[in-house]
Amino acid sequence: MSTGRFAVRAGAGDWAIAVCVAATLLFTGLSGRHSATNLDLPGYALLAAGGLALGARRRAPVFVLAVTGLCAVGYQAAGFDVPAVAYLFAVYGAVRAGHRTTTVAVSVIMLAVLPLAALASGLHDLGAALAQARGALELAWLIAAGAAGEALRQAERRADEAERTREETARRRADEERLHIARELHDSLTHQISVIKVQAEVAVHLARKRGEKVPDALLAIQEAGREAMRELRAALEALRDDGTGPPRGLDHVPELVKRARTSGLDTTLTIGGRRCDLPAAVDRTAYRIVQESLTNIARHAAATTASIRIDYRPDALAVRVDDDGTAAPGTVPMPGIGLLGMHERVAALGGRLRAEPRDEGGFTVQAELPIGSTP
Repeated sequence: MSTGRFAVRAGAGDWAIAVCVAATLLFTGLSGRHSATNLDLPGYALLAAGGLALGARRRAPVFVLAVTGLCAVGYQAAGFDVPAVAYLFAVYGAVRAGHRTTTVAVSVIMLAVLPLAALASGLHDLGAALAQARGALELAWLIAAGAAGEALRQAERRADEAERTREETARRRADEERLHIARELHDSLTHQISVIKVQAEVAVHLARKRGEKVPDALLAIQEAGREAMRELRAALEALRDDGTGPPRGLDHVPELVKRARTSGLDTTLTIGGRRCDLPAAVDRTAYRIVQESLTNIARHAAATTASIRIDYRPDALAVRVDDDGTAAPGTVPMPGIGLLGMHERVAALGGRLRAEPRDEGGFTVQAELPIGSTP
């Protein structure tokens, strides 16, 4: 059940209880005998107000405690010998909300003031006043209401702790499994790819040293080995990331550019507009768009140059990555996992993404991410 729906049902239940308590108090007041007939109307109003105040006991438990207490004192002074039922409900609610000290203090005051209210109603015998006050608010009822509120508060606290423990246990198991996968990949796959990469590089080196033409297949194996190692390192880095380190954002784009240049792709980076603090989600998404675009260029485009442009606008961040690869104008790009991931990230932020071949040849990826108006 959603939190909002639960809150609505809880509020409706509180008001149902409040109306029932108010009706019970009014019925008891109407059926009983009281002395001060000229105070009937205010007394009935206090009976109804004390009950209806319980509708707000979850939102303002201390306020409701004070209101129901004052109403009980008021209708006792008006001559209504009616139990302080609403006040007992308020005691339960206040203790359940964690206001134990306040509830004890207010209840002590109530126990002291109720006999005075009974005397003000016209009783002249102190013993009769004490008896009426005890009938209105029995100490045993008071303790029972407070104990019930405290018991439920402790039960809810234990349930919350148990839920947190389950979540922490599940998170820890997921982290352990993730690290186990990372270790397995590192110990097995990394070693095998490293052997292929080293053997290919040695074969290329020896062929060139002897002045022989290096077979294209061997060069392809060498490049595939390098690319596989780069991707595997990135995968291991992601698996080992426990989420506590700083997330990658636009400040790390120069590292991507440097890495692309190292692999032989002539890459330029241009930043326009006035730099500003970006929402964390926008910053991470922009970085991922550049990262995935450069990865796709290296794997599929057969490009020699790539350009990255990042524009800071008043209400949006624009990211564009172009290459001079083999994509022909008018062709429809295959929606691989990388492009789908970019589309999903951008759509989640309410932005727009366009990824398609350029008219002049090559491929372009353009994203616009809303950041809100800046002063």
